[in-house]
Amino acid sequence: MTIGRVRPAVAGLASYTPGKAASQVEAEHNIDDAIKLASNENPWSPVPAVADAIAAAVAGVNRYADNNATDVRNAIGGWLGVDPAHVTVGCGSSGLLQQLFMTYVDPGDEVLFPYPSFEIYPIFSTLFDAVQVRVPLVDHAFDLDAVAAAVTDKTKLIFLATPNNPTGTSTDVRDIETLLERIPNDVIVVVDEAYREFNDPALGDPVTLQATHKNLVVTRTFSKAFGLAGLRSGYAVCDPEIVRELDKVRLAFSVSNLSQAGMLAAIEHEDAAMAKVAELLDERARCVETLANAGVEMPPTHANFIFIPTGDATTDIAIAMEKQGVVTRPFPGIGLRITIGSPSENDRWLAAFLAAR
Repeated sequence: MTIGRVRPAVAGLASYTPGKAASQVEAEHNIDDAIKLASNENPWSPVPAVADAIAAAVAGVNRYADNNATDVRNAIGGWLGVDPAHVTVGCGSSGLLQQLFMTYVDPGDEVLFPYPSFEIYPIFSTLFDAVQVRVPLVDHAFDLDAVAAAVTDKTKLIFLATPNNPTGTSTDVRDIETLLERIPNDVIVVVDEAYREFNDPALGDPVTLQATHKNLVVTRTFSKAFGLAGLRSGYAVCDPEIVRELDKVRLAFSVSNLSQAGMLAAIEHEDAAMAKVAELLDERARCVETLANAGVEMPPTHANFIFIPTGDATTDIAIAMEKQGVVTRPFPGIGLRITIGSPSENDRWLAAFLAAR
């Protein structure tokens, strides 16, 4: 007997697949001491001052948070040098991506994105009965000419994850500007920068393009570099008109007291967090060098993970690494995405991969 009448889009929807938990792999393979490098998490807790601010906010969780997160918007505006009217917040940057779909996409509208890319784009497209237009990557990177050529009068949203997940490749802001000049103003272009703090600063800041391209939305998060993944703390920078529309569909009070306290403290203590990011970047460089010296070919990475195009061997290599207690994120038939962890974790996954390949 069927209970209820599920929407066809939901009934046929493939759920988002998070990385396996270390405990799950331990149970599956009867092992101990597994490490999870599958979800691009920061291996370190938030810096102490941020953790203290979050702990202090616990006393107020009997009350709802400020629904508009006014102090956070003001702080982000000052931090980035933009008018706070250009800032909105969400339940992680993924929550803001969902709000963009809720705001702009009707059934039959086209949503365009390079692919492979962040798996939430096809999931939300299916959920909202949109037509997915996937533009293949070229050498694991975006082909922006092909993106521009794929735009039609039915296109509502374009998503550009840079650095791209899972490939780690990044896009120069000058190339984004060239693309924007070819896109109609009634098409929203979303630059999804979840991994911005790990990117090469020389590639530029897309927020600087918003003065001349009001259809540009830049989404970011405190989940990765600042170690606040468990608090779901994201923000978007865009034209105030877009802010007003996105705020209409945000679930009330979805940005919690703890999340707001964490974001405010993270901005205040950015230097301490960036010192830890610098350590991660050093580890990333060490891992890349080790793999290259072993003859492993991979695209350049600008994120807190490495993508190794292992093709048809992907699943077998991932399982072999799991048996050695290392959990990665396989994309069957495409490649492995491996999060940069602590030095000891990186030693483990490098040895496991090189033994398994």
